Amino acid sequence: MAMVYNLVNDNTQRKPKEYIANLEGKKGILEVQDLSAWYGDTLAIKHISMIIKSQAITAIIGPSGCGKSTFIRCLNRMHEVSHGGRVEGCVLLDGNDIYARDVDPVVIRRRIGMVFQKPAPFPTMSIFDNVAAGIRLTRLWTRRWELEEVVERSLRQAALWDEVKDKLNQSGASLSGGQQQRLCIARALAVEPEIILLDEPCSALDPAATLKIEDLMRNLAEQYTIVIVTHNMQQAARVSDMAAFLLMDQDRAGILVEYGKTSQLFTNPKDKRTEDYITGRFG
Repeated sequence: MAMVYNLVNDNTQRKPKEYIANLEGKKGILEVQDLSAWYGDTLAIKHISMIIKSQAITAIIGPSGCGKSTFIRCLNRMHEVSHGGRVEGCVLLDGNDIYARDVDPVVIRRRIGMVFQKPAPFPTMSIFDNVAAGIRLTRLWTRRWELEEVVERSLRQAALWDEVKDKLNQSGASLSGGQQQRLCIARALAVEPEIILLDEPCSALDPAATLKIEDLMRNLAEQYTIVIVTHNMQQAARVSDMAAFLLMDQDRAGILVEYGKTSQLFTNPKDKRTEDYITGRFG
């Protein structure tokens, strides 16, 4: 199959060499085995299996309604809090099934953090308290100086410290949209997760704020495993190391059509349906 997508077209730039993960040297941190999920009697995704590489960025792409958000919500047991949400199959974190009966979902959500599509800082809390909220919920007590260190570290990791260090007592809702999204990322980082799930984190942001989030993702991938849902093909090509294409089947449930290195999937896809989607023939 000939090249079908130019990774340097439009505003898309090929990732700098130092940004490209050495995937051959990366182990699998999450293994999804035959995963299906329902909302009540409605099957949303079915029989998805894939291995997510450690300290790499995996993009989940596909048309609206194909189960992308449902899929990543299953990865940290957020789906089960949805009305009628249930799951079959396994999600193994370091070889252990996160859906085992003796596993506390709160512990899983601490190890696998999530940032949602719309920036959602706690409006009645200060910037400082927004970042500290998770620490206060997950620890019995923390000395003030320790909390201050965690907040500063998390804001620095989220590339926000220099912009807010003099107004930590102001409301988190006073920040711009892009800053609010980075604040939510800092809040997720504060509890020291191993994996960060991002559900279309740039969909409500302008191009400048989107670029900051993308740069932030690449920096965070040096330490964390990142899974991002995105509708933006250029963004997926720019930031991800691996890409998974989901599509609805005849039963209107999301299935995994193709999964592999981003460079391969975008330039030489194995499945005709992948080629049709990334070249804009549908979706």
